[in-house]
Amino acid sequence: TQRRENMSKSHLELTNVQMAFDTKDGPFVALENVDLKIRKGEFVSLIGHSGCGKSTVLNIVAGLLQATRGGCVLDGHEVNTPGPERAVVFQNHSLMPWLTVYENVELAVQQVFRKSMSKTERKEWILHNLKLVNMDHALDKRPGEISGGMAQRVGIARALAMKPSVLLMDEPFGALDALTRAHLQDSLMKIQQDLNSTVIMITHDVDEAVLLSDRIVMMTNGPAATIGEELHIELERPRNRVTLADHPDYVRYRQAVLSFLYEKQRFPGKGEDEQDKPTAEVEAPKQEGSSPDGENERSESPVRRIA
Repeated sequence: TQRRENMSKSHLELTNVQMAFDTKDGPFVALENVDLKIRKGEFVSLIGHSGCGKSTVLNIVAGLLQATRGGCVLDGHEVNTPGPERAVVFQNHSLMPWLTVYENVELAVQQVFRKSMSKTERKEWILHNLKLVNMDHALDKRPGEISGGMAQRVGIARALAMKPSVLLMDEPFGALDALTRAHLQDSLMKIQQDLNSTVIMITHDVDEAVLLSDRIVMMTNGPAATIGEELHIELERPRNRVTLADHPDYVRYRQAVLSFLYEKQRFPGKGEDEQDKPTAEVEAPKQEGSSPDGENERSESPVRRIA
């Protein structure tokens, strides 16, 4: 498919990343030996228990932290500082409290598109992005006059309005009600498909990760957290949450992530020698009727053991 062709080469790369923080008791190693290659247009979710370093990885890609060892490269350029090509949506909305909803998005749009868009084009683009998140009815409201969930939607609109090459999202839908979350998930899938943006998202929601992702990166518990397993999601796009709910492959992907989170995040029950041995990728789930004899086959999820 065209989408797969667009993701044929590495776009963003984390290599041998270690992140240590100084404490009164000595260095605390949050991340150790994190290696990750992400292709252009790929949607990657990071999942793991609290404290496993997911946000630290995101902050390194954003340029908000510099790795103690190793680093991040985007399109051949080392990432050391924040930039408009990497828009971030944090867990909290981070809006300017003295600006209106419209002005908060306008601030980002002017910084990025002041020279390439006319005033009329910028206004239309701001309104378009606010409409995507159902906030076009509150243009003149300030953050203190709207709910936390509504403010987070404005933060998402602000990030999307920058047309970033890489969209970084730290549990962006966690504060939203179920219906709003579903709407924004659907909007995000469509926007990402239209813009071919690369998305890296942190989530604790297994269903959200399977629905949205091309790949789910599962992290081990800290300290010295690293990538434990990777799961490639081979579900066709565009995706519909209703039709996927009972799809056998969707169910298997979901079970694979849950198994890692609740049973294998530190690979308990295995000897050290066995833990050091990498496990090869196994065959992806087959679609119904795809087996040679015409009968449905049940294959394991395509999980790659890293550690």
